[in-house]
Amino acid sequence: MNWTGAIFTPRYFNMALTPHAGQNSAIEIREIGGTREMRLVEKLQTAVWGLPDLDVVPLYHLAAAQAAGGALLGAFSEGELIGFAYGFVGLEDGRITHHSHMLAVRPEYRNFSVGYRLKLAQREFVLRQGIDEMTWTFDPLQSLNAHFNFARLGVTANQYFIDFYGNDAASFLHRNGTDRLWVRWKLSSPLVEAKIAGRTGGGRADSDAAVIVDTGADGLPVFLGLDPAADKAVIRIPSHITALEKNYAELASAWRTATRRAFTEAFTAGFRATDFQRGEEAGSYLLERTDAAGL
Repeated sequence: MNWTGAIFTPRYFNMALTPHAGQNSAIEIREIGGTREMRLVEKLQTAVWGLPDLDVVPLYHLAAAQAAGGALLGAFSEGELIGFAYGFVGLEDGRITHHSHMLAVRPEYRNFSVGYRLKLAQREFVLRQGIDEMTWTFDPLQSLNAHFNFARLGVTANQYFIDFYGNDAASFLHRNGTDRLWVRWKLSSPLVEAKIAGRTGGGRADSDAAVIVDTGADGLPVFLGLDPAADKAVIRIPSHITALEKNYAELASAWRTATRRAFTEAFTAGFRATDFQRGEEAGSYLLERTDAAGL
């Protein structure tokens, strides 16, 4: 623990980043230290997600969670907080885990792998604590996040939560409900080690997988059902769900309904999401039966 009375000594992480255009210094990643920087974390939550004050994780909670072993890491450019990752110790099915609750990066820095390096720093932080599994949630209709989580980091998932944060969440990001995939990141597994080292390609396609949800005419989802004899399955999603939610709410809602049914039925049948492939118009989740996947 790094608290000594009111004195905080932050740990730095060797996650050198490409400097932002027009800047001379690299972005540094280190632990958030002190109340001033925690106030910046509060403000960044509102700036990135449009959260009302009532939904912001406040300084009082951040300070207590960090002092109790939680991870609160910041990405800084010339002293400005441009991103953060926040998580805390959890207990799932009798196993000690780390739950990564929030990761945010200012939009103008999202093409500089800040989120990826924050995630690697968080992994390093958690491994130092002797914890080898991290979990978090994300909206399964967000294809960029799906690619980041599955293809780049190597997570898997077999839990789906309907309206995890309720159906009246205030953020502009919650126009289409708050369904979430609960993903697991086995921090020292061969798959994760290979993904981080760049030894595996991101998002493999399986031609023999049975398609559960596909894209039909006019971009409408088509639910084809789960083949009980299949060991591999595919769930397709639109590549730009945020634009659909903004401009074609009924179509976005149809995708939520179809994929909700597909994930819940597949997970109940013993499948696990293991990868994601990006496409120009649609992305594809690969699901495998747990025994066939060896997971």
